[in-house]
Parts: sequence; C-alpha cells; structure tokens
Amino acid sequence: MSPSLAFRSASSRRRTGLLAALIGLLAWMTADPALAVPSYSRQTGQECATCHVGAFGPQLTPYGVKFKIGGYTETNGEDTKIPLSGMAVGTFTHTQANQSPPPARFSTNDNAAVQELSAFVAGKLMDHVGAFAQVTYSGIDRKLVLDNVDLRITFDATLLDRNTTFGLSINNNPTIQDPFNTLPAWRYPFVTSDLAPSPAHAPLLDGGLEGRVIGATAYASMDNGFYAEAGGYGGLSRGFLQAVNVIDPTDPGSRLIGGAPYGRLAWFKDMRSQAVSLGIVAMSADLGVFGQRGRADHYRDIGADLAYQYLGDRTHVFTVATSFIHEMQQLDGSVRSGAAAHATQTMEQFNVTGSYTFDKTYGLTAKYFNNWGSADKLLYAPTGKPDNSGLMFQADWSPFGKETSWGAPWANVRVGVQYTAYNKFDGTTRHASDNNTLMGFVWTAF
Repeated sequence: MSPSLAFRSASSRRRTGLLAALIGLLAWMTADPALAVPSYSRQTGQECATCHVGAFGPQLTPYGVKFKIGGYTETNGEDTKIPLSGMAVGTFTHTQANQSPPPARFSTNDNAAVQELSAFVAGKLMDHVGAFAQVTYSGIDRKLVLDNVDLRITFDATLLDRNTTFGLSINNNPTIQDPFNTLPAWRYPFVTSDLAPSPAHAPLLDGGLEGRVIGATAYASMDNGFYAEAGGYGGLSRGFLQAVNVIDPTDPGSRLIGGAPYGRLAWFKDMRSQAVSLGIVAMSADLGVFGQRGRADHYRDIGADLAYQYLGDRTHVFTVATSFIHEMQQLDGSVRSGAAAHATQTMEQFNVTGSYTFDKTYGLTAKYFNNWGSADKLLYAPTGKPDNSGLMFQADWSPFGKETSWGAPWANVRVGVQYTAYNKFDGTTRHASDNNTLMGFVWTAF
C-alpha cells in the first residue's frame, strides 16, 4: 500500500483569537532584533532576498542554489556565527464542508492554531562542513518531532577545466538535499494547513520515506553545468522511530527493508537575469511492516523536472516549475496480507506551478496538481482509485528581508492566504469540493 500522506481541522470568537495571536506573534518576532537573525543571513552578511525569491524561503534564487550546493558554508569572512535559528507558523483553516469527525482537539471547521514551532542548526559548522537540521513541535499533534536533517561535507576542485563542487549529504528525507525547487521536499506549496483534509496517496518519492530513513548521497556540481548525485538509504530502528515521533510502526510501509538506492542528474544554467534547470531522478525501495515477515512491497520511482526563472533586476520575478513522477509497484506483500487485490500496479503524479513576485515583497502563485494510478478495490477502498487533482492559489506579502527594509536583515515574516480547490479527491469527483480549503497564515523566521 502506498504510504499515507494524510494530514491532521468556529466561531467568530475563534477568528478574533487568531487575529490576536497573529498580532502577538508579530510583536514577539520584532521585539528584540537579536532574537530575529536567520542564521544563514547572519553568516553570509547577505539580505534574505539574495538567496530567496520574495525575501523569504524556501524558493531559491541562483545564488541560493549555489549556497546550498556549497554545503551552507559560505561566509562574509568574519568569525563563524552560532548557526542557530527558529521558525513559527500560525494558520487559520476553513473547509467548504465541516469535517466529520473533526481533528482531535479542534472544531469541525474554522480552526486557528500555532501549527509549527521549529528550531534549526543551520549553517557552517567548520571548514567544509555545514548543516540544515530541524526539530519541530506540532501544535496540532502536540508532539516534538525530529524533522528534516541535511548534513554536508564539501570541497571545490577542477574537473574538465570547470570549477566543480564535490559534496556528501547525510540526510533523512529523499529529495530534501536537492538544490532545486522542483522535487517533492522543496516544491510549492511551501506551507499547507495540517488541519485540512489531504489526499491519502502519492508516489513514495513524495514524502513516503520522510524521517524514517537515513542515507548518504555523493554529488558533483559543475559551475553553470551538470549536477550529478547518487547514494542510498537505510531504515531506522522501530525504537528510534517511536522515540522521535515520526511514524506509527504498525502503519503499512513503515519499515524500509534493505537499502534504497537514489540517483539524480540535472543541468543548471545561471544567466544572471534568468536561470533554467532540467533534471531526472530515480529511487527504488522495498517496504514492509515492523514485526511482520513475508514478502515486501517494491516501489520504483522515476521522475523528470523542469524550471525556468526570470529575475531581471529583481523587481519582477517570474518562475515556472513542473515535475512528473512515474511509480511502478510490485505489491506482493500487500496481496499476501489481503491489503491489495493486484500485485502489479502503477501511479503517476504531475505538478506545474507558476509564480510572480513584485519588488521582493508581493507574491502570487498558482498550481495545478494531478495524481492518478491503477484501480484496486482493496488498496484504495472505498473508491478503488488513488486519483486526486485540483488547483491551488496563493497571495502573500513579505514586508521584511530586503537590504533596505526595517530591521534588515533580522526581521523576517510572510503573511498569506491560500485556496485549494479539488476536482478529484481520493478517487472520486463526488463531493470532492467538500475538501476545498481556505487557509490564512503568518510564517516567521528568526
């Protein structure tokens, strides 16, 4: 069975409470500049808009792509700063139909929450060694979780008369190490509501192994040229996964059996006023359930991605990014256990996103998404299909993060509204629009 990707949702008083909470969050963020310094900006001496479109992450500019490939180690030449940072996300969620049953500890609709509080070790640790490591407290699940981890070792050399960066990434989420905003870990949407209904099925590469594996991938990146990466992942113990609150070890696909090879090849061209990337990715994995013996389910994912970014003089920035993933499934374990009716199946996923940012401050984004696959009355009960499709729209405002903005480079905040409209939801068009979601958010980094 494809790993579940389901997320976890009223009155006027609650809306008033949200407004008060957001105002308080903004006041807390800006009260003391010493508490509001993102570690990467502090380390490089650059404004947030240098690395990120719209002066707020995680969408990267070409400079940001190179900073990540370089292992998060570039500095402004001064003494190494302590690589600590933090993040807070507050959301308000309204769904077209009331949720039944409601999310635990929340109402059937119109829910406000401090969704995430995160702490990061992010930046240069020593010469040639850098990190992006995140620990998150979920205000929805009321749990502290070991989140994304990407530890890098890099060095520069000359290959075929081209400046080349060689690196090793040790990480716990396939595609989290990727430097482009096209693969699942870093593609749009960059924030979603954990209180809204979410489709239950997607290819394994789209978060199916997030936090439940540890892997090492080696890469080489030529300046304005090819990027190549290869490595593999191994499973983590049942005790460790329970300790860090990542998954329920009894879930289907909770255990990675053996090694999972991963490969990536891309071409990247930075033309100063514009940039383009084109790539392919592949991963293979066998999954089972802790404590159960027998045949495993085998997944083989192959994907392609393309992105174009127009930067100009940074007043008007346009980005288009698209990706396609084809998954081949051999579900012998699920068939034997009675969880699936057919052993050989496929799943496809297609995404295309376009965004516009004005003056590093105001952003508009639109996305089309489509996920479809083989029919199986047992695996995808009750509809028998994993199909999901729809549109997503977002408008946001990032008032700080520019060199000339108030509190630069310490104050960082994005305020936005996002709407998701479903044409299909978990295999059916009937009542799919009941899951349509309007979300407002305040996202701070400090």
